[in-house]
Amino acid sequence: MGAVSKNKLKWDKILSFVAFVGPALVLFLIIQIVPFFMGVYYSFTSWNGVSSTVEWVGLDNYIKLFTNDQRFFNSFMFTSKFMIAAVIISNLIGFSLALLLNAALKTRNILRTVFFVPNVIGGLLLGFIWQFIFVRGFAAIGDITNIPFFQQPWLGDASTAFWAIVIVFAWQISGYMMVIYIAALQGVDTSLLEAAKIDGANSFTTLTKIIIPLILPAFTICFFLTISMAFKIFDLNLSLTGGGPFNSTQSVAINIYQEAFTNNNYGLGSAKSILFFIIVAIVTTVQVMVTKKREVQA
Repeated sequence: MGAVSKNKLKWDKILSFVAFVGPALVLFLIIQIVPFFMGVYYSFTSWNGVSSTVEWVGLDNYIKLFTNDQRFFNSFMFTSKFMIAAVIISNLIGFSLALLLNAALKTRNILRTVFFVPNVIGGLLLGFIWQFIFVRGFAAIGDITNIPFFQQPWLGDASTAFWAIVIVFAWQISGYMMVIYIAALQGVDTSLLEAAKIDGANSFTTLTKIIIPLILPAFTICFFLTISMAFKIFDLNLSLTGGGPFNSTQSVAINIYQEAFTNNNYGLGSAKSILFFIIVAIVTTVQVMVTKKREVQA
């Protein structure tokens, strides 16, 4: 009788697991895993995305990427530079806001909401809003004040367009990073801070020697999120500059999209996406390993 009850309990747990996890697992397989392996297969073909015939070409697409695709290399260099600048600026702003709003301010809840709101606005809409600001708003302010900062061709020059995308990305994502940093700061034991103050530690020493080491897991999460988001930037880049001027701000995601769906080179586009996936996976894995190691040391 006891064995029957144990078996029934075991099957109840299995059925409960299938009922709760099964639908999500099936959707994950259909939406993520199956298309990924299909992309791997098509990266070894010359399929145009429309024809019913698929010609196997082996490693030709990957060889072409490394030997005869300067535009992809340029887009990757732009994306890498953008990632570095965006990650540093976004985390600096997010952490600074978290320190500010973790203090006993009467308006901190309102300010947290205000700084987080840009993160819930879609990238396409955000890009068009800031396109208007850069083209019309900054020009109007520049005409009135004659301040050189507002008189620059923000979206018409390669260097200023780069920083325009960085500014908008940081403005969008910093509030999200702020929330993560605030959650980490609120978990810091206040008795440690009080003891440091009694021992004569100033604010900078307390921040660098106590607070930051204690919240390194938050830095690990925020760096991972910002690196992956910056690498995969698409909608914001598309709506703000469209990769211009003269493809100088074309991200890898836009390059892949144009290759597959504009040029109808689905096989080559799939090869680019697989290579890009491998690079992003390596970079984020190394970042997590390095920051996790610092957490252990702390």
